[in-house]
Amino acid sequence: MFGLIISLLIVGLIAGAIARLLVPGKQNISIPMTIVLGIVGSFVGGFLGYLIFHKDGQDGFLQPAGIVGSIIGAVIVLLLWIKFGNKSRS
Repeated sequence: MFGLIISLLIVGLIAGAIARLLVPGKQNISIPMTIVLGIVGSFVGGFLGYLIFHKDGQDGFLQPAGIVGSIIGAVIVLLLWIKFGNKSRS
């Protein structure tokens, strides 16, 4: 259980950081928010992957396709955050 939590945090940090690198412009979010962005992006990417391919991740936790899906999901969540989430700071 502890290993799963650590894996989620590491994959979340990597996916969130790559998403922040891919999206142009400055995002004013902290490292913990980057981790949350990656974790939420993992769920979004997994959900979209299930909707498109009708398969889930029964072959293991860390799969290359899952990490790519996490990054794509994190980019989607970050774009939505930039579009709708920063209204109070503008």
